[in-house]
Amino acid sequence: MEDQYLNSGNPRVDYEYRRRRNKEHMRHQVISFAISIFLTLVAFGAVAAGFDKWFVIPFILLLALVQVIFQLYYFMHMSEKGHEAVQLFIYGGVIIGFVTLLAFLTIVWW
Repeated sequence: MEDQYLNSGNPRVDYEYRRRRNKEHMRHQVISFAISIFLTLVAFGAVAAGFDKWFVIPFILLLALVQVIFQLYYFMHMSEKGHEAVQLFIYGGVIIGFVTLLAFLTIVWW
């Protein structure tokens, strides 16, 4: 809906639209940066608290996965249009990596 104001012919309207959009993007990046820092501190806290390694390792891996998702979608702007092919390759790589890991774990288990 707001895209109708872009290239409206009125430079003041275009400037205000870009300014508002950039402000929104910056807000999202600052929020995701703060969340990433918080998740990092939680991971350090879990290690410093002396929890059992069988809890800490999966917990840190889960926090790392959440951080990767935040960084892809907010810092790398993958939530915007035009990144469908990149998303396909990333999701495909994750699925192939998961299946490979699962296959190796199955082979080692038996």
